[in-house]
Amino acid sequence: MSSQHANVPNVPHYFVPAPSGWPVYAGASLLVIMIGAASWVNEVAAGPFLVAAGLLSLLVILYKWFGDAIGESEGGMYGKNVDLSFRWSMSWFIFSEVMFFAGFFGALFYARSISMPWLADLDHKVIWPNFAAHWGNIGPAGTIEAFRIMGPFPIPTVNTALLLSSGVTLTISHHALRSNHRDKAAIWLLATILLGAAFMGFQAYEYIHAYTEFNLKLTSGIYGSTFFMLTGVHGCHVTRGAIMLSCVLYRMRKGHFTPEHHFAFEGAAWYWHFVDVVWLGLYVVVYWL
Repeated sequence: MSSQHANVPNVPHYFVPAPSGWPVYAGASLLVIMIGAASWVNEVAAGPFLVAAGLLSLLVILYKWFGDAIGESEGGMYGKNVDLSFRWSMSWFIFSEVMFFAGFFGALFYARSISMPWLADLDHKVIWPNFAAHWGNIGPAGTIEAFRIMGPFPIPTVNTALLLSSGVTLTISHHALRSNHRDKAAIWLLATILLGAAFMGFQAYEYIHAYTEFNLKLTSGIYGSTFFMLTGVHGCHVTRGAIMLSCVLYRMRKGHFTPEHHFAFEGAAWYWHFVDVVWLGLYVVVYWL
């Protein structure tokens, strides 16, 4: 939020932005990405180039679009109603993410706790000989290569400690900002970002280890697909959260935010804490159960 809001007289009750072409430009970029992706999977030579062009243009558009919003905020144009609308928007966005992960957790629960016991009750001649109803099933003989399942030690447990620690450092940073200790807030925010980067480094190492040592791949039956989808999608969210926090840190060093007005920080913090909670669920459900 604006660092100048308290000094700007006659702030309108509710800010109405000027007409903007950014939504149209963003939609056009997304259309190019979709056309490129469809062409790519159909082995059209121009497909990868269309995807790259669409992604590049979308990034530029988002940079300009967010820049306009930041300029309006720093110009003192946003009041309490705009702040409230931002908070509701971020809340609904995080709720949509909760439902997104709920779908993957539901798929894992159905495959492991419903389908597997049900198959165990069938005559094995209906399925395949020597069927064993245990999680990590390799399916019909010869269709899936043998693999080992992933346990909680050591990397997942280390990653859990990293993410929990990052939640603590982020909270310290937030309290420092609210107390107007900007340097302290920036240091602890940087620590949060570095912990997130360490998490992603360990996850990349875990994937290499799973592929080379355990022969575990995305094609390793229902176990491999649910493992990599859940952990991989979560890793993408950690990366996104780290980018958001990096942008907040950059703005903080430029003098943005005040102890009273800093929703950009709070919104990114909400998202990061959501990512922490999801990982705790993954750690228990995927690695321990």
